[in-house]
Amino acid sequence: MNETLDTHLQELRRGTVVLACLQLLRTAGYGYGLLEELERRGFATDANTLYPLLRRLEKQEYLTSEWNTDEARPRKFYRTSEAGMRLADTLTDEWRALTAAIASLTTEEN
Repeated sequence: MNETLDTHLQELRRGTVVLACLQLLRTAGYGYGLLEELERRGFATDANTLYPLLRRLEKQEYLTSEWNTDEARPRKFYRTSEAGMRLADTLTDEWRALTAAIASLTTEEN
């Protein structure tokens, strides 16, 4: 792909990763597991994007976190907060409306 297309695709996907994280973390998960699940579901993301996003969403109180030290390697688990669930629901509704609007653009006769 060319660089211009890559830039546009990156812009298009940026907000979808936020929404995907909020939806997936309704069930608690840790960073690396979330990276794998995002990839599996078609939201290719790298760690340098995901971890700052998780910290930002936590700071904005859309995610909560806690450390699990039961295993040999401590892991920070994230979960979508009540505010995050409301945000995810709103973003999902907006996404559906935008999808319908774009679909109407491609089906209209000009």
